[in-house]
Amino acid sequence: MTPATPRVRHAPTFFWVLLAAAGTFALTMGARQSMGLFVGVLNTSTGLGLASISLAFAFGQLWWGLTQPLAGIVADRIGAGRVLLAGVVLVAAGTALVPLMHSTWGLVLAIGVMAAGGAGMAGPSVLMAATTRLIPPERRGMATGIVNAGGSFGQFIFAPIAQGITAAAGWAAALQSLALLSLLALPAAWVLRGSSNAASPASSPAPREGTRAAIARALVDPSYRMLCAGFFVCGFHVAFIATHLPGVVAACQLPPEIGAWSLSVIGLFNIVGSFAMGWAVGRWRMKSLLSLVYAVRGVAVLAFMLAPKTPAVMLAFAAVIGVTYLSTVPPTAGLVAKFFGTANMATLFGIVMVAHQLGGFLGAYLGGKAFEWTGSYDWMWYADIVLAAGAALIHLPIREPRLTPRVAVA
Repeated sequence: MTPATPRVRHAPTFFWVLLAAAGTFALTMGARQSMGLFVGVLNTSTGLGLASISLAFAFGQLWWGLTQPLAGIVADRIGAGRVLLAGVVLVAAGTALVPLMHSTWGLVLAIGVMAAGGAGMAGPSVLMAATTRLIPPERRGMATGIVNAGGSFGQFIFAPIAQGITAAAGWAAALQSLALLSLLALPAAWVLRGSSNAASPASSPAPREGTRAAIARALVDPSYRMLCAGFFVCGFHVAFIATHLPGVVAACQLPPEIGAWSLSVIGLFNIVGSFAMGWAVGRWRMKSLLSLVYAVRGVAVLAFMLAPKTPAVMLAFAAVIGVTYLSTVPPTAGLVAKFFGTANMATLFGIVMVAHQLGGFLGAYLGGKAFEWTGSYDWMWYADIVLAAGAALIHLPIREPRLTPRVAVA
C-alpha cells in the first residue's frame, strides 16, 4: 500500500492549481510592479539622485531574472513549494525594509536583492513549470494564460491601493502594507509542492535528461537563442515602463494620479491580453503571435510619441501597452515546453527569463540616465520602437514544432 500515490493523483485540482499559481503571481508581481510609484518620493527622501534610485531598480530587474534559473533548478529537484515559501518571505521582508534604507546600496539590498530575488523565486519560471506539471497538456495554453493574468491583476489592484495608502498615511505605510499583502501568497507553497521529477498525470512522456545536458542542448539550439533575444527586448520594454511611466507622466505635466491609474490600466488590459493569448496559443503558431505582439508595441509607442500628451491619451496608451505587456509569457513558455518538454522547464524557462531581465536592467537604468542627460524620455521611446521591430523580425525564423493538427493550420 502506498498512500502517497493517491494524494499526488487526486490533489490539487485544476481550480486550486490555477488559484495558487495566479494568486502568487498577482501578489508578488503587484508588489513589485507598484514600486515605480515610489521612485520620485525615494529620490526626494534620500537625495540620492534619479540615476542612483534607478540603479537599485535596475539591479532588481537583473537579479529577478538571475534568480529564476537557479530557483528553477532547485524546484525541479526538491519541489516548488519550498522555493515559493522562501521567495514570498523575501518579497515581504525586502519591501518592508525599503523605507529604512537611505543609501544607494541599502536600496539595492532591499529592492534589488531581497524583494526582487524573492519575486524571482516565486516568479514565472517556477509558477509556469508547476502549472504545466500539474495540468493536462490540452489545458496548458489557457492555464498559463490565466496564471499570467494573475500578475496583471496584481498590478491592477496594487497600484491604486499603494497610491491611496500613500495619500492617506504616507509612502512608508504604503510599502509596509504591500509587504503584508504579499504574505497572503504563503498557502500556495503547499498547493504547488512537488517537483518536475515526480510522477504526475501531466508529465511529459519524453525521456528525462540531466540539468546540464538539457541546458547544453538548449543553448546550441538557434530557435532557443532567438527566443531569448526576443525576450530580452520584452524585458527592456516592461522594465522601462514599470519603473519610469510615473516619471513620464510627470514630465508631461499631468497629475500624479494619472501615473498610478496608468499602471493600473496596464494591469487591467494585460488580463485581457493574457486570456486572449492563452486562448490563441492553442490555435496559431506561437512564434507568429510573438511577432505580432512586438509589432503592436512598436506602433503603439510611435503613436504615443506623435499624439498630444493628455490624460485620455496616456490612459489609452496604457491600455494598448497593457494588452501586449506580459502576453509574451504564455507563448514563450509554450515554446520552451514544445522544444524541450516539461522535465527541466523551470530551469530552461528561467534562463529565458535571465535574458528578459538583462533587458530589464538596461530599460530601468538607462531610463533614469537618459532623463538626467537629456531632460526627457524621448530617446528611450526611440529605442523601444527599434527594439520592437527587431523582436518582431527575430521570431519569424524560429523552427516551431507542430504538435497538433490544429497548429498546422497557421
